[in-house]
Amino acid sequence: MRALAIPADTHNDFADLVDSMHRLRARVFKDRLGWTVDVRDGRESDQFDGFSPTYIVALSSRSQIVGCARLLPATGPTMMDVLFPDLGASGLYKPNAFMIESSRFCVDTALDEGRAGGSLHDATLTMFAAIIEWAMVSGYREIVTGTDLRIERILNRAGWPMKRLGEPRRIGETTAVAGVLPADRRSFERVRPASYYSTFCPQLRAA
Repeated sequence: MRALAIPADTHNDFADLVDSMHRLRARVFKDRLGWTVDVRDGRESDQFDGFSPTYIVALSSRSQIVGCARLLPATGPTMMDVLFPDLGASGLYKPNAFMIESSRFCVDTALDEGRAGGSLHDATLTMFAAIIEWAMVSGYREIVTGTDLRIERILNRAGWPMKRLGEPRRIGETTAVAGVLPADRRSFERVRPASYYSTFCPQLRAA
């Protein structure tokens, strides 16, 4: 599967893909998971889409979006500020210039492509690898995220365990947990599926 980064200044250039991404988010977060999210005309979005994020998307062989995530500098407005406002005051969460926040991560695991027999769908692993690779190429060393216990278990199964920042808590319809993930080559090599392809940095994929 192919990974693509869509920086803020190219959102208009990839308008169709961005639109498909918002549709995927609506299908996953509202229809499948039942979260209380803002969906209009079949597209999910929130205020953080207005802060010039970089979107990471995974594309099938037919160029269909099968996964996505939103990346924002941890030092700017982030979902962490809203979901876990106490972590900064407690000293557990220390945003810095080498940390990026990942949010709105989702994957269309109903797709037949990528079910090669592994325990995790290739779309999931492609997204993990792409987030790590983009972060490294962009000068980030850590990825902070607020997610649910289901994704935390998937991260562990992928060999990319998250270091928790505090205890899980109930937020809306889910039990959420905040944590930090390393953005390094070792993690990239561990999660990258055989089908992975991107144009971020060919040197990282050299054997």
